[in-house]
Amino acid sequence: MNNIQEIYEKVKRRERISEEDALRLYEEGELEVLQQLAHQIRIDKHDDKAFYNRNIHFEPTNKCVYACKFCSFARKPKSTAEEGVWDFGTEELKVQLDKYPVGALSEVHITGGVHPDRGVDFGEELVSFIKKERPEIHVKAFTAVEITWMAKLSKLSVAETLKKLKKAGLDSLPGGGAEIFDSAIRRKIAGGKAPADRWLEVHREAHRVGLSSNATMLYGHIEDYSHRVDHMSRLRQLQDETGGFNSFIPLRYRNENNSMSNLKEVSLEEDMRNFAVARIFLDNIPHLKAYWVMLGVEEAFKALDYGVDDMDGTVDDSTKIYSMAGSIENPSLSREYLTSRIADRGFRAIERNSVYEEI
Repeated sequence: MNNIQEIYEKVKRRERISEEDALRLYEEGELEVLQQLAHQIRIDKHDDKAFYNRNIHFEPTNKCVYACKFCSFARKPKSTAEEGVWDFGTEELKVQLDKYPVGALSEVHITGGVHPDRGVDFGEELVSFIKKERPEIHVKAFTAVEITWMAKLSKLSVAETLKKLKKAGLDSLPGGGAEIFDSAIRRKIAGGKAPADRWLEVHREAHRVGLSSNATMLYGHIEDYSHRVDHMSRLRQLQDETGGFNSFIPLRYRNENNSMSNLKEVSLEEDMRNFAVARIFLDNIPHLKAYWVMLGVEEAFKALDYGVDDMDGTVDDSTKIYSMAGSIENPSLSREYLTSRIADRGFRAIERNSVYEEI
């Protein structure tokens, strides 16, 4: 068994660390040393670049067939407007797109509740509508859980569903719905949602049909370090197989207005430890993102020193998923603010598209 000093040296030599090594880093690693190791890896990979894009979210509905205990966003399928439910389609999507002149956006990110009655036809309609209205915009849409449900409703395989969506104009998949892969923890918190193997299968199929994707991990609830390592290990294995993940996005559990609100949120130090270990362990996923909408603006900029190279984007107050759980109320950052704050941290702000090509 390697001691902590031996693991540090292994990382410095750029040798792949084991699950056991990663667990030791979580449990025994000095945060200052983890920061230095993770920072050097991100510099080796991306120099002093810190990426962002000009994006908005569209959340078609918060009706959901699942009842995840950590979720503050979803409403039961039979809920009413008075109970805070919404159903949006292309009409509302057009209103949102029309706020922005051509060239002002590079990405629309579509996720929402798993609607009981919306199969692949609805997904195709949304995607093709964007491509017709604004062909220059990259469409990153539908979590693996949403894809699984669409396939089930439409009596299609996952591969067939993805091919239909791609033909309609889908460009890539977001990383949501991964939560935590351990089956016992997932059963306790994820309300019957598609199991880990299905999430991984959807992303494997997406990569096979030419759609890249992101990956997430929900941390800071009832999981322990071993569950986080297991989760990242499964992602690393799939990336070895397909090479289709663009970025990894650790998502911190927020505790307002959900069934797990008795849990305390983790500390900023724990956030930074998590970013650093992720950057060290996930040697084959190129980018590590701090999603400021979830983490907090100051916290996200701080994470640039702990292995993070991507700040997500402008968002422009277009998502409610985390604000309903107690995070930033009206999430919006201007391009100017992002670039100036990145520079303040000693990095070079680089606008990117959704697959990390520099603009």
